[in-house]
Amino acid sequence: MIKFYTKLSNKILMSVFLALAFSNTSLAQDNLDSNNSFWKNVQFGGGLGLNFGDGFFSGALAPAALYRHNTYVSTGVGLNFQYSSQRDVFKSTVVGGSIIGLFNPYRELQISTEFEQLYVDRDFDKQFVDNVDDSYWYPALFLGAGYRSGNVTFGIRYDVLYDEDKSIQNQAWMPFVRFWF
Repeated sequence: MIKFYTKLSNKILMSVFLALAFSNTSLAQDNLDSNNSFWKNVQFGGGLGLNFGDGFFSGALAPAALYRHNTYVSTGVGLNFQYSSQRDVFKSTVVGGSIIGLFNPYRELQISTEFEQLYVDRDFDKQFVDNVDDSYWYPALFLGAGYRSGNVTFGIRYDVLYDEDKSIQNQAWMPFVRFWF
């Protein structure tokens, strides 16, 4: 009789063990599926800029990553690097990051918000005594609207924190082009 209970308890233990093992594998598969679905909703993109002429050069690189919460809302983060120079006048380096929010009420319309925190380093040539070398942090809060076609959005944005003396832009309104893959 004891052998019967021992065999029965071993079968029960083995059944419990197998049940836990398969349920654990099943949970691991669910986690793997949820990780894959996370990456299916991530888009990478950003912007690239180049401007030059008559001794002036400006280049910008702004990679970003977005997470699509649903067909209407996406949020993400971005990096920003800009270098500008005017021969015999100044050199400027700007680095920073941003937090991005996009809302698409219709497939073609995109409403955007973007908060940037930028570190600006300006170095003026000695002949310009009115302009002093300067290094500072500059915040920008952009509200924008654009037309979206596939992975590209064309639009305009406005910096509500624009400061004429500190901004790296010459005006608060800025056109933009965004690419997402």
